[in-house]
Amino acid sequence: MSNPKVLFGFHAVGVRLKTTPQSIVEIYIDPTRRDARMRQFVDKVSEAGVRLIEADGMRLAKLCGNHGHQGVAARVHELTQVKSLDELLEQLEAAQEALPMKERVHPLILVLDGVTDPHNLGACLRVADGAGVHAVIAPKDHAAGINATVAKVASGAAETVPYFMVTNLARTLNELKERNIWIIGTSDAAEKTLYQTDLKGPLALVLGAEGEGMRALTAKTCDALVRIPMHGAVESLNVSVASGVCLYEALRQRAS
Repeated sequence: MSNPKVLFGFHAVGVRLKTTPQSIVEIYIDPTRRDARMRQFVDKVSEAGVRLIEADGMRLAKLCGNHGHQGVAARVHELTQVKSLDELLEQLEAAQEALPMKERVHPLILVLDGVTDPHNLGACLRVADGAGVHAVIAPKDHAAGINATVAKVASGAAETVPYFMVTNLARTLNELKERNIWIIGTSDAAEKTLYQTDLKGPLALVLGAEGEGMRALTAKTCDALVRIPMHGAVESLNVSVASGVCLYEALRQRAS
């Protein structure tokens, strides 16, 4: 296993405790917090047999790098993850071929272009996990990376959703096209709405940062552009909200 890293917050630590407790080195809690949520959490730690250490708020803040820890932090080993997008897609294709036709699931990928705020990225990963997204892709030079803040906001999804930062986003989108994955971008200027578009097949949904949107080359690389209808005074949605709208519309269409 790799050198330990830090997770903090009830959700992020709780998901790791539930899924792979053996990867946890130790868990720290603030002993001054004695509410029901903390008591239930401590019971789960005891059941899992993980080492528990009491630490005051200042020590926890130093360990986590901020004060948003909720009185819970953990030192954990990195989990072994798929090393590349190609490897992930090949594994997905192989797994689908082993299933009966009616049980097969088309790839569903979320692409984020220009999402640099860790809170937005964490929220997008949480939505992606809920929607069963197979991977999230972002450009290396124009995006937030995974850090403790992202992991906390993602509520455990940073551990479950593969996140690939690529050198050339346009080239990666073209490589997805070669695998017959349809690239749908979101743009306020698009003629068609999300609800007028077929999202049932292999799909990569591309969203840009709130306000700026996708970069021009990214938009040009998409097979089609769609918009989310806006009926109020605001011009756009937060990128994590927009991700949820788009991904769950894809799920709705696939279910029907």
